[in-house]
Amino acid sequence: MAAKEFDLIVIGAGPGGYVAAIRGAQLGLKVACVEREHLGGICLNWGCIPTKAMLRSSEVFHLMHRAKEFGLKADGIGYDLNAVVQRSRGVAKQLSGGIGHLFKKNKVTVVMGEAKLAGKGKVSVKTDKGTEDLTAKSIIVATGARARELPGLEADGDLVWTYKHALTPPRMPKKLLVIGSGAIGIEFASFYNTLGADTTVVEVMDRVLPVEDAEISAFAKKQFVKQGMKIMEKAMVKQLDRTPGKGVVAHVEVAGKIEKMEFDTVISAVGIVGNVEGLGLEEAGVKIDRTHVVTDEYCRTGVEGVYAIGDIAGAPWLAHKASHEGVMVAELIAGQKPHAIKPNSIAGCTYCHPQVASVGLTEAKAKEQGFEIKVGRFPFIGNGKAIALGEPEGMIKTVFDAKTGELLGAHMVGAEVTELIQGYVVGRQLETTEEDLMQTVFPHPTLSEMMHEAVLDAYGRAIHF
Repeated sequence: MAAKEFDLIVIGAGPGGYVAAIRGAQLGLKVACVEREHLGGICLNWGCIPTKAMLRSSEVFHLMHRAKEFGLKADGIGYDLNAVVQRSRGVAKQLSGGIGHLFKKNKVTVVMGEAKLAGKGKVSVKTDKGTEDLTAKSIIVATGARARELPGLEADGDLVWTYKHALTPPRMPKKLLVIGSGAIGIEFASFYNTLGADTTVVEVMDRVLPVEDAEISAFAKKQFVKQGMKIMEKAMVKQLDRTPGKGVVAHVEVAGKIEKMEFDTVISAVGIVGNVEGLGLEEAGVKIDRTHVVTDEYCRTGVEGVYAIGDIAGAPWLAHKASHEGVMVAELIAGQKPHAIKPNSIAGCTYCHPQVASVGLTEAKAKEQGFEIKVGRFPFIGNGKAIALGEPEGMIKTVFDAKTGELLGAHMVGAEVTELIQGYVVGRQLETTEEDLMQTVFPHPTLSEMMHEAVLDAYGRAIHF
């Protein structure tokens, strides 16, 4: 059978791949997208989207318990875990189906199966009907990543879960251990803790949410502890003794001593590894470093016509970074001149309670890089809208270059900060200075006013604090 010819083949239909395919098609390229499992990838089916749906349920549940504070009455508050999970799966399904529709609309050919590079400009796909050969001048690898499994801490779906099991839980954990306090770990800890699980989080680094600014991590930790979570930092789970039907004894090393602790459920969230196997990458001459494809700032692999985007191309492991790379590479292939992505201007968002969001350099990183800095802070307690919402716990922090007024970084913890951060992201994109931000009129009463005040504070001009 003759190979089907395209201008662009995209391997993987996650937030990087499907966006690259659509953008390529918009620019007049003939595009095929190969996917082995679900349109939308992990993000839509097993990651960003269904977790947000579940966290929304736990947030409403938390608010129901606070009804009295708002002058409301709610009796017999409870939840149906199965219904919470079903809602979350429904949301994922709706969006995944939407991508199929977008592909049709943009005339992208979808090939369901496992792809492998089979020589210059060739991709062979193992489908359930046999093997299909495709050819194209340009190939984008967007196969994403999966949960890292540590020896002895592997998931079994019963006592030890990955994010996938945690999204379709076989039961409600009573005593839960979460290993790892990055975004995935802390979001699940937040969800299950809010629904009543006795939750312990173990983090190997010296603080929770270790990529965040130290002050924001400390603030978030205080809130987690207030909510009843047990947080163990500079700690490592050495082994898990499993007794099926009963539970797990975790051996946790803290300060050189081993503590034995009993749990009925463990969620492992210790990072991710790139899906680089079985793609014929190395045979094609593509360089791989610690399960990630090595690329330049335009996502080129060094092998002519082969690009890699998203999680497989390394940090930051964020869906929005993958999508933006997809657009950039599609434009490059179509002969346009897109800008390279600046990883430092990509915001990170964590949807625990309270939410955490940040962009750019932390205070420590800015100092490390030799900047002379000015730092501003503003607490939620000084904001009218936050108090009216009943969310007075939070803080916004800004870091400026004292010499030029450049906004080096912004860090937030509190209600809805994942929506607020974009203001600072736009500011960085437009190369704004403190002067521009100070001259901007922020609407009242909004949480966004705190963004203004945090800038003013860096220059000793805050009004409400």
